[in-house]
Amino acid sequence: MSTTYDLIVIGAGPVGENVADYAHRDGLSVVVVESELVGGECSYWACMPSKALLRSGSALRAAQRVAGAAPADAKLDPIAVLARRDSFTSNWSDAGQVDWLQGAGIDLVRGHGRITGEREVTVETPDGEHRILRATHAVAVTTGSAALLPDIPGITEVAPWTSREATAVEVIPESVIILGGGVVATEMATAYQALGSQVTLVARGSVLGGQEPFVGDAVSAGLRELGVTIVHGSPTSVTREDGVVTLALGDESVSGAELIVATGRTPRTGDIGLDHIGLKPGTWLDVDDHLQVHGFDWLYAAGDVNHRALLTHQGKYQARAAGKVIAARANGTQIVSTPWSDHVATADHAAVPQVIFSEPEVSAVGLTAAAAEAAGLRTRVVDYELGWVAGSSLQADGYSGKARIVVDEDRGVIVGATFVGQDVAELIHAATIAVVGEVPLSRLWHAVPSYPTMSEVWLRLLETYRSEA
Repeated sequence: MSTTYDLIVIGAGPVGENVADYAHRDGLSVVVVESELVGGECSYWACMPSKALLRSGSALRAAQRVAGAAPADAKLDPIAVLARRDSFTSNWSDAGQVDWLQGAGIDLVRGHGRITGEREVTVETPDGEHRILRATHAVAVTTGSAALLPDIPGITEVAPWTSREATAVEVIPESVIILGGGVVATEMATAYQALGSQVTLVARGSVLGGQEPFVGDAVSAGLRELGVTIVHGSPTSVTREDGVVTLALGDESVSGAELIVATGRTPRTGDIGLDHIGLKPGTWLDVDDHLQVHGFDWLYAAGDVNHRALLTHQGKYQARAAGKVIAARANGTQIVSTPWSDHVATADHAAVPQVIFSEPEVSAVGLTAAAAEAAGLRTRVVDYELGWVAGSSLQADGYSGKARIVVDEDRGVIVGATFVGQDVAELIHAATIAVVGEVPLSRLWHAVPSYPTMSEVWLRLLETYRSEA
């Protein structure tokens, strides 16, 4: 069986859905191939379930920080939290997402898709048949990434959990070891400790090492305050005996009922037919700013699989650009290659926003102070204590947090911003707009923050910048 479309998309996560949608809106016929659930990792095993698990704990802690709102000894109801999580995953049913695809006029083929030639994808369907799809214009790979298991003796034998098992948990274990010091590790430590587990976080390096240094310090302190034990070291082996997992760290060891591994990601390209087109299976796909794979005029890759920014929102941003570019080329319309046009993913280089829903929250965009210096910029760093802002003191009794902006002195614009503290997720988009828009600080001075809100920190940062001039 062979069917021809203008565009074939391999992977029906949010990135694949957006590539398909934007290309179809511009007149292309599109088919999406998916071997698991339509909606992908984000909908069922990452963004949505993890944030649902985290939200109840953050809401309770926020209430306990406001006098009279909640008793200090109040605890979460894990069964209710898990039930709420299930509602956000639609109980792992993709019927609603399939309905959306059909309503948008995009075809779906279920099964494992492999590239078998130029503009050709062969799908092995669940019933064992092989269906050949051909594209008149392009194939887009949006297969994402999977958890990376570290090379530790015994790791596979103990059946470790990855982010998938951690976010789909049915019964909260009495104790867990979390191996890793990054975003997934700190978020899962926050969630599981709040849900009643005794958590031991084992970081081989610094906690949240890619962020500003004060971020790791604040999150480490926040996790310890929750009751999380943080250990630094490199595991030498792992075993499971009588239901207990033991992670050896040289002469020491830590134990728990389960082990959650959060040590990085690997591209899901090992079995999608890259060898048929001269590429190495299991590697990240290198793309240009149009999301076109180097060396091909018909192959695109968006989202985690290109390793530019492993974040759902950034993958969807890339997908919008890729869908528009593919459609423009198919329709013979002009491709605009200048930075910040609809056809290029410029923000990947300079303005990637991120929120870490740890305790406390972290939000950041653009360059850290160290990254800006490494890029050769002449910068000035401005810090301000978030707890000094009136809106913060109303948000939580004894509010503690910090804000930082990194200013490019030669252009007079912000190139990076970081916030750490309760509810800072809602501060980051203003910073993203300032970075993307390259808004001069002289003009930003006239963006008056409402009083009394936490956003008044913007006025205080600018006042500090001026006073230090």
